[in-house]
Amino acid sequence: MSYTTQLPQHNSTSRLQNQAPACPRQPSSPHLPGLRSQLQRNDTASRPDRRHRQQLRQLRQVVLNAVRADQQGQQTDSSTLQLISEITSRVDEAHNSLLERSSRADGYVDPGADSELKSKVYKSIESLSAGLLERETEVRLLLLAALCGEHLVMLGPPGTAKSELARRLSGLTSGTYFERLLTRFSVPEELFGPLSMRGLENDLYERQIDGYLPTAEVAFVDEIFKANSAILNALLTLLNERLFDNGSKRIDVPLLCLVGASNELPESEELDALYDRFLLRRSVSQVSAAQLTTLARLAAGRAGPPPVSNASSNGAGPMPASAPGLAIEDFRGTRAASREAVDVPDGVIDLLTDLRNWLQDKAEPPIYISDRRFMKSIQLLQVAAFADGRDEVNAFDCLLLEFVYGNRPDDAQKVRQRVLDIISSDPGLQQTELVFLGLFGRACRVLESPESQEVAEVQQEVTDLVQLLTSRQGELASMLNGFPQLRSTIWFSEASQQAAVQSLTPQMTENRGKVEDLLREAMLLQEAVTQRIAASALEKLLPRRFKQYQKGIGSRA
Repeated sequence: MSYTTQLPQHNSTSRLQNQAPACPRQPSSPHLPGLRSQLQRNDTASRPDRRHRQQLRQLRQVVLNAVRADQQGQQTDSSTLQLISEITSRVDEAHNSLLERSSRADGYVDPGADSELKSKVYKSIESLSAGLLERETEVRLLLLAALCGEHLVMLGPPGTAKSELARRLSGLTSGTYFERLLTRFSVPEELFGPLSMRGLENDLYERQIDGYLPTAEVAFVDEIFKANSAILNALLTLLNERLFDNGSKRIDVPLLCLVGASNELPESEELDALYDRFLLRRSVSQVSAAQLTTLARLAAGRAGPPPVSNASSNGAGPMPASAPGLAIEDFRGTRAASREAVDVPDGVIDLLTDLRNWLQDKAEPPIYISDRRFMKSIQLLQVAAFADGRDEVNAFDCLLLEFVYGNRPDDAQKVRQRVLDIISSDPGLQQTELVFLGLFGRACRVLESPESQEVAEVQQEVTDLVQLLTSRQGELASMLNGFPQLRSTIWFSEASQQAAVQSLTPQMTENRGKVEDLLREAMLLQEAVTQRIAASALEKLLPRRFKQYQKGIGSRA
C-alpha cells in the first residue's frame, strides 16, 4: 500500500478518536465491538508508516550530507587545481626563458686562441702541408707524435709522401736526420754504424755511431717490418727507452721521433713488439680521383711552387727556407709540461675504460690494447690538449685514439665509431632520471606531513638537481650550436670535424630534448616542495611520475 493511499484513512481514524469523548453517551450497540476491532486494525497498520517516515528522514539526511561533502570536495579540487595551474604557469615561464637564453647564446668559443704554443703548432701544420694533397691528418699526427716524443708508422703503397713528411719534420726542427731502407738481409751496421777499428785494437766492441740512428733526432726507416732479429733487440731499446748499448757503455740517444713505413703489416710474433712501439698508426692511400687534376697542376708547376728533387709522386713541394713555428725546444719540453698543466676529468677516464673494455671484450674480432699503450694514450691526450691551449682533456680529444688503439687498418673505424657512440649516448642522463624518481618518491612521502624536517632536505636536493640539469642543458645547447670544442681544436682536419658533427648531431639533439623535459619536471617538483603542497596534488602535477612511483611501491610490496 502506498504512502498516499494510507494517509487519508489514518487521518479519519484520528479524527474519530479525537471526537469520541465529545459525543453524547449512547446506549451499547451491537455494532460497537466490530467498530473497535476495525480501529485497532487501523492503528496497527499505521506503525509501519512511522518507520517508513523515519527511514525517509534518514535517507534525506544522508543525501544532504553527501551533497555538502561533494560541495566541499569541489571547493578543495578547485583550489588544488588553481594552485597546480599557478605552479605550472610559473615553471613554464621560467623554463621557456631559460631555453630561450641558451638558444641565443653564442656557442662558438675558441679555447686556447691566445696560446703561443697553439699558434706555433698551427703555423707548423701550414708549413708541413705546403704542396701536399690530402695529407692534413698525416701532418697533424706527425707533429703530435714528435711533441709526445713518440713514433709514427704509416702503412700504404709507395709514393704516398711518407718519407717526404719525415724530411719536412727534420727541416722544421733543424735536427739531425737519418733515413734508411731495410731488407730481410739488412745488418745492424746499416742502422747503428760500423764497428770501430780503433776500438777493436783496444779490445773494445764499439760502433762508430756518428751519422747513424743513435745520433739522429728525426729518422725515417722504410720497410721497417723487414727488420731481422739481429736488429730488433737494439732497435726496441732505442725506440722505447731512448738508450743504446755501445760496447760496454749505455748512452742516451737524442731521438725525437722515428717515422716508420711499410707496405704490409708485421707477420711474425717477434715483430709485434716492434709494432707496439709505434704509438700512432696511420693508413695512407693514394690521392683521390677528385684531386688528380690538382695533383697534375702541382706537378706541372701551375698550382704552386714546383716540386724539388726529393718530392714524392703526390706532389710534395719544397720546405720553406725558414719555416716558422715549433723549435726543437718546444718538442723537448711539451710532454713534461702537459703532465703538470693538463687534467684528465673523470668523464674522460670513464670513456677510456669503457672504450678499452669494449674493444677487448665485445669487438669482433677483439682488439688487444696493452697496458703500456693504454697509459701512453692518456699522456698523448694531455699533450694534445696542452698544445691546444687547454688545461683539461675533453671527450672529443678521444677521437684521436682511432690512430692509437687500432691494430689493423679497419680497426680505426671501429674505434672512432665507438668513441662517437659513447660521447652521444650520455649515460649520465639515465642516472639523473633515476635520481629524480628517487626524489619524487621521497617528496610524496614527506609531503604527507609537511612539518617534517625532511622536507627541507628534499627541497635542497631537488634544487641541486635543477642546477645540475640546467648546467647540462646549457652544455648541450652550446655544443649543438656549432660544436665549438670540436671545431676549435687544431688536431682534426675540416673533413674529420664535419664527419664527427654529422654523426653526433641526431643523438645529441634527442638527448637535449630529454634533458629539457627532465629539467621542467624537476622545476615543478622544486616548486611543489617549496610550497609544501599536499602529497595528493603531486598526482595531478606530475601524473606520469606518480604512476611510476606507485608501480615502484607495488613491485617492492
